[in-house]
Amino acid sequence: MKKIIILMLIPCFIVGTLQHDIVLAANKTHVNKLKQTKKCKRCNLSGAKLNNVRLIRANLRGANLSRARLRGAKLRSADLRGANLNQADLRRANLRSAKIGRANLRNADLRGANLRGADLNGAVLHGARFKGANLAGAKIKGARGGNFKGAKGVRR
Repeated sequence: MKKIIILMLIPCFIVGTLQHDIVLAANKTHVNKLKQTKKCKRCNLSGAKLNNVRLIRANLRGANLSRARLRGAKLRSADLRGANLNQADLRRANLRSAKIGRANLRNADLRGANLRGADLNGAVLHGARFKGANLAGAKIKGARGGNFKGAKGVRR
């Protein structure tokens, strides 16, 4: 009987292990803290729904924003250094003068985003999309990857 139960549990364990990143969810306490204080260093905000949120000069250094929905968010001059923005939706977000150095923007959607004067030095940009984004004056030294086709103001 024990063998049957164990054999039945093995597929559940394997599926759970393979899909562990799908069940990650934002910590509600961290989301509330961010909205109230604009400070949430190293917070778990993965998958958070933050479309059109106003986070000007917010401190999100080292935060986990993977798969976060930040479409149209106002993140002007925000500190996102070292943040995980893997697969984040940042379409039409205002990231003007934001500090995004050494951040993980792998597969992030930045189409139409305002990145004028943003610091992306050393960021991981593999698979990130920038079509229609404004990168005038942005610093991208040492950044790796990124599809800048259709972006404005890109100097590599």
